[in-house]
Amino acid sequence: MMKQVAAPLRLDLAQYRELAAFAQFGSDLDPQTQKRLERGKRVSEVLKQDLYHPLAVELQVATLFGATTGLLDVIPVVEIRTFERELHEHLTRFEAPLLDEMRKERALSDNLKEKLTAAIQRFIAERTPATSTTHGEGRP
Repeated sequence: MMKQVAAPLRLDLAQYRELAAFAQFGSDLDPQTQKRLERGKRVSEVLKQDLYHPLAVELQVATLFGATTGLLDVIPVVEIRTFERELHEHLTRFEAPLLDEMRKERALSDNLKEKLTAAIQRFIAERTPATSTTHGEGRP
């Protein structure tokens, strides 16, 4: 499961670093390049892990899946770490059967990808009103 989401990561990060270096010299970037740079920033953020706080593989996979598929593109880079913690809490509390299924199958089937996409999208939709008012209110 981790290999499935991490496989394109090396190439994506290499391309991001190359684009970031190139972008330093030019200020006029096309929208696609800007989008790739923004996604690269988010992927770099989700790769950071707190020391002495190991995560379950299925939570790591969920986060990397969300970042590499563009689901997290709507989250500001400065909020990624907070978002990640809240997503893990949400998945653990409200999507436990999905995490159990991921743990059991040990691979991301198309069905699991759909379920994971839907779970992340639901969480983002639930979280969005909470960020526009007071943080944490209005969430289940």
